Amino acid sequence: MNRSELNAYRDLLLNLRARMTGDVNQLRENSLRKSRSEANGDLSSMPIHMADIGSDNYEQEFSLSLMENEGAALEKIQASLDRIEEGTYGACEECGGRIPKTRLNAIPYTTLCVKCASQQEST
Repeated sequence: MNRSELNAYRDLLLNLRARMTGDVNQLRENSLRKSRSEANGDLSSMPIHMADIGSDNYEQEFSLSLMENEGAALEKIQASLDRIEEGTYGACEECGGRIPKTRLNAIPYTTLCVKCASQQEST
């Protein structure tokens, strides 16, 4: 892979990392709110319906799960940026072959070629 292609993938990964970091920060802010009433600024002492509490808990758990998934993707993005610097970006970590550019365009932080990814998913 030539230098201009690597720079294009670096830019793509940096933009993706910036966007996902913003998403994670937004999710973190939303999930740390204690309840729907506090999130809406309702400071009344009226009791909340149990269904509302369940909905709040579900939304918080869902947000935390999304944060975890996006955190893992951010780690993969950083690892891909490191591989660009090392000169190993675009090589399959399993078989050592080249990852097709069409796959890298779709998933720029992938570490496996299509064949190895398919084999890994089937096991």
